Amino acid sequence: MKPMTLAARMASTACMALALAFPAVAADGGLQPFTATYDASYMGMHTTGTMTLASSGDDRWTYSFRIDSPIAKLEQVTVFEEEGGIWKPLSNSDSSTFLIKKTSKQATYDWEAGEARWSGDVKDDRRGPVALRKGDLDAMLLNLAIARDAAAGKPLDYRLVDDGKAHRMQYRVAGSDTVSVGGQQYPAIRVSRKQGDKEQVLWVVEGLPVPTRILQRKDGEDEMDLRLKSIR
Repeated sequence: MKPMTLAARMASTACMALALAFPAVAADGGLQPFTATYDASYMGMHTTGTMTLASSGDDRWTYSFRIDSPIAKLEQVTVFEEEGGIWKPLSNSDSSTFLIKKTSKQATYDWEAGEARWSGDVKDDRRGPVALRKGDLDAMLLNLAIARDAAAGKPLDYRLVDDGKAHRMQYRVAGSDTVSVGGQQYPAIRVSRKQGDKEQVLWVVEGLPVPTRILQRKDGEDEMDLRLKSIR
């Protein structure tokens, strides 16, 4: 038997650290509850963001993200159903407070009727209905889908039904980098999408259910930058 090379030993050590640091994935590749904590830069502020996935029973899940700082608060919650490996959004709420300005909107995905509708602080032409198709996602579920599919080498092509409209979202693998999570270094896949003056870049580590970093830019300036600190 040939001795293990230095590169192989390093790869083996990284895999062992990864297995110890990150929550286990279900044997069938299904969802598992988690709580992820991010360093967040949002609208010029530095704070903490928390992303959680919790079982609601009967193949239903609640996926949420929160940022809470003295001058700004952001909360997004999606309830969805897992059916044969397909994630179906059922409802979504999105609320934000920046200084004294508050906004709140809600979405309902009625799969029996085959349509999605929005209410709250939304324009009349964004209230729907929008016809639903099998495989449709909302903006929150897109994060989970990209983390799942990029690591598996699957096409990053989605139909997003969000904010009163439906449109195609195509991402591409833009390269590979090394990222730090909890003081450990891991190889990551860099995924990106650019449309007009907006750009989104995500870094995905195999074995993690969420991106290790989510960067949103507009006009070349960073709007939101989330960097994973820990996950359990």
